[in-house]
Amino acid sequence: MSCLQTIQDYALRSVGIGERLLPREDFTLCEQFVLIGSGMIWNVYFAVLALLAGFFLATVVAVGKGSRRWLIRKPSEWFIFVFRGSPLFIQFFFAYFAFLSLKGVSPVFDPFTAAWLGALIVLFLNTAAYSGEIFYGALRSIPKGDVEAADAYGMSGWPRFRRIVWPTMLRLAWPAYTNEAIFLFHATTLVFFTGFPAWQQRGDALYYANYFADKTFNPFVPYPILAGYFILFTLLIVGLFGLINRRLNRHMPVERRPRIRYRPNLMR
Repeated sequence: MSCLQTIQDYALRSVGIGERLLPREDFTLCEQFVLIGSGMIWNVYFAVLALLAGFFLATVVAVGKGSRRWLIRKPSEWFIFVFRGSPLFIQFFFAYFAFLSLKGVSPVFDPFTAAWLGALIVLFLNTAAYSGEIFYGALRSIPKGDVEAADAYGMSGWPRFRRIVWPTMLRLAWPAYTNEAIFLFHATTLVFFTGFPAWQQRGDALYYANYFADKTFNPFVPYPILAGYFILFTLLIVGLFGLINRRLNRHMPVERRPRIRYRPNLMR
């Protein structure tokens, strides 16, 4: 089988398009590249949707934690504490069994036990908690002069938040938020180890890398391929978030603009 034919058969296999059966023997390098790359579709799916939804929830949580009202501040503080204080893998574990229990109550909860929705919800809540703490720190770092200037112009409430507070918060938080986005993308590999099943053997990139490692008894080919894909996507995230960072800081002198630096987290 030619490499072009392999691409046609397996490039979209992880989403149910193309050849249904996995190769059983005589694995080629092209098959490993294509199938692991196909699985990356799910990793990108988890990361993009969790980041987009988590971004907005993180803003709400950060504002809530900074509120003077106890009924608003405490739920935000506990939300951040619970999801930052417990390991992500344990969150997957408890969420799966919680959704499994709800499934017994009503069939409406059936999709929640699948990886495409259940694991996504866990990643969404986890990144919202971490990002919320980042945004809260940025809120506290906003210069008082900016807020006082807004008050002097007659801004208050939502107009002040939308035009002054929120843009400044994003500008201050963006370098740290970029690292959170990168780590979340890497954390999508944990879905493979959770109880959330892959639908009809259509798993993520680590699912296919593990398949080839088990069949060939040689992990030194599929896992470096997997690492290469993640490095490429990490560079893409750094570049994309760097462009956004440049946009957020377009009003500042070039020498004073903060630069995006990737700082890997040793522990989650």
